[in-house]
Amino acid sequence: MLVNLNRVIQSCRTNTDKRLKKKEKRNTTKIPKTNTESRTGSLGCIGWFIVILSGLFSFLLFPITIWFCLKIVQEYERAVIFRLGRITDRKPKGPGIFFILPCTDSFVKVDLRTVSFDIPPQEILTKDSVTVCVDGVVYFRVNDPIASVANVTNADFSTRLLAQTTLRNVLGTKNLAEVLSDREGIAHSMQSNLDEATDNWGIKVERVEIKDVKLPVQLQRAMAAEAEAAREARAKVIAAEGEMNASRALKEASLVIAESPSALQLRYLQTLNTIAAEKNSTIIFPLPIDVLSHFVRK
Repeated sequence: MLVNLNRVIQSCRTNTDKRLKKKEKRNTTKIPKTNTESRTGSLGCIGWFIVILSGLFSFLLFPITIWFCLKIVQEYERAVIFRLGRITDRKPKGPGIFFILPCTDSFVKVDLRTVSFDIPPQEILTKDSVTVCVDGVVYFRVNDPIASVANVTNADFSTRLLAQTTLRNVLGTKNLAEVLSDREGIAHSMQSNLDEATDNWGIKVERVEIKDVKLPVQLQRAMAAEAEAAREARAKVIAAEGEMNASRALKEASLVIAESPSALQLRYLQTLNTIAAEKNSTIIFPLPIDVLSHFVRK
C-alpha cells in the first residue's frame, strides 16, 4: 500500500510539473521582429504568383511596358519601392535609373536635401513667471528614407509640430535672464531633444537657432528704467571719485604754493594772461592783501 501511495504521489508531482512547464511556455512572450525584418517579409504563394504573372505580362508587352517599368530619380532623391504593399529592399533605390513591375510595384520619392522652417512665435511662461514671445528656425534632413515613409505619416509636418512643443518645454525651465543670455545653450538643448525624438522617423536635425525674444511693453519700460537708474548711479560714483581726486590735487598744489610765495604771484599773472586772451571788456585783478596792509599801516 505504501509503495502504491508513493507511486501515486510521484505521478501527481510529474503531472503538475508538466502542466507548469506548459503554462510557462504559453506565457513566454515572443520576441517582436524589428521594423526592417517585418518590412522585408515574404510575399506568400499568392503574392509570388501575382509577381510572376506581372513579370510575364511585362515581358510579353515589352516595347510598351518598358515606359512603365523604367523610372528615374534625381541625385538628391531616393525611391522606396513597395511590392504588393511590402517594402522590397532595406535600401532605397537611386539615384539614377531603376525598374519596377507595372502592376504590383509602387514607389515613393523622398527628398534628402536639408529643409528649413520657421517656428511660429510662441508665448511662453518662463520659470520666474514672465511671459515672453519666442520664435526660432530649424534645419533638418531625411537620414533614413525607409523609416521616414514607413514609420510616420508626414515626417515634415510632424517635425514642425514637435519643434513647437520642444521650444515651449525647454524655455519653460529657464529664467528670463537665461533666455536672454544663453541662447546657444537653449538651441543645443532643443537640437538634442529633437534629434532624439525624430530618430525613429529617419530625420536628422542639423541645427536649431533662436531668432528673437519679444518682451511685453511694460517689462521693457521697467527694464529700461532699471538700466537708466544703474547708469545714473555709476555716473554719480564716477563724479564723486573725480572730485575726490581733484581735491587731493588742489591740496598738493596749495602745499607747494605755500612753500614759495612768489609762485602765487606767478599764478596771478598766468590767470591774467588767460583772461586777456579771451578779449573781455572787464578784467578783475586779484590784489594781494599783503600789499594793502602796507598802505593801511601808513
